Amino acid sequence: MSSEIADTVAEAVTAVPGVASLHAGMFGEVGTYLPGRRVVGVRVMESSTDVHVCIFADAAVRETALRIRQAISGLISGPVNVTVEDVVGRPHNA
Repeated sequence: MSSEIADTVAEAVTAVPGVASLHAGMFGEVGTYLPGRRVVGVRVMESSTDVHVCIFADAAVRETALRIRQAISGLISGPVNVTVEDVVGRPHNA
């Protein structure tokens, strides 16, 4: 696997409307390990890709998951498993 693919997937996912951030999973287990660093919330494997996210409270869960799958479908092969780990409010502008 190319080390850049995890970064590319992470960028595509965080650009999806409704996605607040990537999430490392309940025990911090979701990530792609690269030399000297880790891409949190994205696990790219040969057979599938796991994406764990926090979404905004006003985002529809199923629609957001579908948009995530669509955003990365051309980047990877195999199924994409999307897990919504948390729902957060939008930041208030001060």
